Amino acid sequence: MSEYSTVHSTFSVERTYEASLARVFAAWSDPKARLQWEAIGDNFTTTYTQNDFRVGGRDVSKFDFGKSDQYVADARYEDIVKDRRIVYAYTMSHNERRISSSLTTISLTPVAEGTHVVLTEQITILDGGDKVEYRQAGIEGQLDQLGTFLAG
Repeated sequence: MSEYSTVHSTFSVERTYEASLARVFAAWSDPKARLQWEAIGDNFTTTYTQNDFRVGGRDVSKFDFGKSDQYVADARYEDIVKDRRIVYAYTMSHNERRISSSLTTISLTPVAEGTHVVLTEQITILDGGDKVEYRQAGIEGQLDQLGTFLAG
């Protein structure tokens, strides 16, 4: 590729779930639970090749959309406060080409209805390999699936 570019953006997605802080946190920290809610559509599968949920630990996820395309998210947990906060930095690759680098913060707050979640992602899109609106839509879909999982 002869042209290089970077696009920087920050977005936040908020949801309130009728579930306790501990239950919402567990849905993120348990890889078996995550497998149940991270799939956001038909022919979408997630596979974890690493899941070390601790500060400094790595989480490597492979996403397959039922085509020959494969996406890999390689994350490092930067901060974890049980039942309150998860911070991780990650890169996303598409067919072995790095397409983005992000810092994501998940904040959990108790509210009368249960738990309010704010997910904020600071993203750098590399060389036109992704679009911010696609990433935000994917995160929104995952958080909607999390709601379905928590309600089940």
